[in-house]
Amino acid sequence: MRPLELGLPLPSIDLPMNRGVNSWKAISSFASQAEEIGFDTVWLPDELLWKFAPDFTPMGTWECVVMASAVAAVTEKVKIGTWVLSALHRNPGLTVKIAEAIDEVSGGRFVFGLGAGHSGDQGRAFGYPPDMVVGRYQEALEVIVPLLRAGEVTFSGEYQSAFEQNNTPRGPQGSDMPLMLAGHRPRTIGLAVEYGDIWSGFATTGSAPEAFEGLLELVDRTCEEKGRDPASLGRSIGVFLEPTEEEFVESVGLGVPLKGTPQETAENIHEFAAMGVTMLELVPSPFNEATMAYLAEVIHILDA
Repeated sequence: MRPLELGLPLPSIDLPMNRGVNSWKAISSFASQAEEIGFDTVWLPDELLWKFAPDFTPMGTWECVVMASAVAAVTEKVKIGTWVLSALHRNPGLTVKIAEAIDEVSGGRFVFGLGAGHSGDQGRAFGYPPDMVVGRYQEALEVIVPLLRAGEVTFSGEYQSAFEQNNTPRGPQGSDMPLMLAGHRPRTIGLAVEYGDIWSGFATTGSAPEAFEGLLELVDRTCEEKGRDPASLGRSIGVFLEPTEEEFVESVGLGVPLKGTPQETAENIHEFAAMGVTMLELVPSPFNEATMAYLAEVIHILDA
């Protein structure tokens, strides 16, 4: 039996190991393959101009909302998630309308992933505010969460506001749409515990299960501090996977990725589940047909 849910972030960013940006034809093909081999969720990243490190050339990406909607329209069973929408890039009420529309297109398969977003180069290039990113995110949640759960909100803050705003029309999931909130630091983890159904983190120093022990302990401790049952909060972690001899991840400072045979990767996945992780997002390098065949074998082993 599969020990946790498996997700596949689709290759919509111009990553060097993928040798150029993927076309819509390629992305939609990978989404269909992911559905066919049994992934629970496919994810679309919300980036603008992304850098692995300050000395890297900015990497472009297809716009997240458009791609998530398109993938929702060409799949039937797999869940569609945003990994994660930036609260900095969009008005919070508009963000909820986007989520409801994707949920409608997908027939109720949408996972609403949301995070604070990026300051620095990405925000500056597109004219977004460079400061108080987490404060803006916290106030955005004061609008987003009531709209999702109660369908209406009035709020006036320093950065965000809404006046008698109603959330209509609603997608198939209605107020039950899962909200996944990203966070690596105490403040954003606290917001995930307070408002989210799922907390989300990803590999920054390494992808082995033990690299996440401290972060998961912080999530549990934050639940206890805020009076939330830790078992009521899902835990999603994104890790890098190099299924071939090609190497890239460690060279850009993201630590050692998962490596090895499909059986060894399946064993790593079981280790994550034993640590309390409920969703594991596998970011393969490179992303190609050989990788998809490797992932199919991993899922076959897990489901045997």
